[in-house]
Amino acid sequence: MSMQMDAIVIGAGIAGTSSALQLARAGHRTLLLDRQQFPRHKTCGEFMSPETREMLEYLDIYLLDNEVKPSTMDHAKIIMPSGGEIAAPLPGPAYGISRFELDRLLHEQATAAGVQIATRTAVTDIKQLGDQSYEVITQQQGKPVHYRAKAVIGAYGTKKPRGIPYTQEERDDTVYVGVKSHFQGIMVPSRVELYFCDGGYVGISPIEDGKVNVAALLALDVVQGSGKSVPDILEAATRSNMSLRKRMEAGTPVPGTQVSIAPLRLSDTPNPWSDYPHIGDAMMMLPPLCGDGMSIALRSSLLCSHWTDRYLLGEIGYTEWQEGYSNAANQTFTQLLKRARRIQKLAFAKTNRFYPGIARVIPGLASYVIKSTRLSESGSLTR
Repeated sequence: MSMQMDAIVIGAGIAGTSSALQLARAGHRTLLLDRQQFPRHKTCGEFMSPETREMLEYLDIYLLDNEVKPSTMDHAKIIMPSGGEIAAPLPGPAYGISRFELDRLLHEQATAAGVQIATRTAVTDIKQLGDQSYEVITQQQGKPVHYRAKAVIGAYGTKKPRGIPYTQEERDDTVYVGVKSHFQGIMVPSRVELYFCDGGYVGISPIEDGKVNVAALLALDVVQGSGKSVPDILEAATRSNMSLRKRMEAGTPVPGTQVSIAPLRLSDTPNPWSDYPHIGDAMMMLPPLCGDGMSIALRSSLLCSHWTDRYLLGEIGYTEWQEGYSNAANQTFTQLLKRARRIQKLAFAKTNRFYPGIARVIPGLASYVIKSTRLSESGSLTR
């Protein structure tokens, strides 16, 4: 016997929880599933752009009104292995807050809206039925539990649930590893710092309670042999950037905040649909250097929730749901991804040691790099 829902969202991160929250607020019976317990530390830059802040406020989440206050940032600094630097103002105030705290706030809002949340739940199969509804089969505490719903949304990041068949996606050939750790004792002004090193880059940004988040994306073939722990991988990254090494030596890791994820492959094109819609990293893995993954997660959830709500209300059919969301996602993210990939390649070109000098000669270059890979603010969104 299957439990009946209107919508099932698989993945309880930013994209999935915000999508479930919107659908529940629209009056739909919504189930949010995740194989992990929440809140928890996740591999993330924990940098919230002005676009992210605006979209959270659209969801009635105001970070400055909460007991745990985020940090604020107004500019970015890029530090090359040679020691050269590029600085540029951000296009508006940005926040720094841990994923642990942000996910906690989102889950509180989702629960208050009536979302049924089932964590520590493994999805083992998703079946599309003859009437274009879905059956989702899960394992909860070692027992199979079946759900049926008119709509399913995939928000499970870069790793599909075990029972979901592999579908060919256009991803980069380079394999990366992502790591993160919080640190105490590293004093960062109101800015995000990005350090280039062999095989990738390391970002340092302030978060709540005087801590900083240190997050890295590094080519797997470069870090292999340096050790498997997060401290080992971060230490290896500092060997090719002395400014980064000095920064890291000033701090101490916060126990329990070390997380890694591999393998990661960056997207060549958005992938908004298989047998159901995808949002967040399940739809597109953007180079972290070139964009704010939180804003991608939130914007894709806003777009998908809009089309899914119309489908659940019976205003549109299944084909219109698929085409409407797919077209909206491609129009929103394709050009952004192309710009991001170009800048990703530029950043790893051998000539990148010349960039600080070029930026001084052409003052607008640094600002262009910062702004060209941001989503436009979503002032056109209406309730």
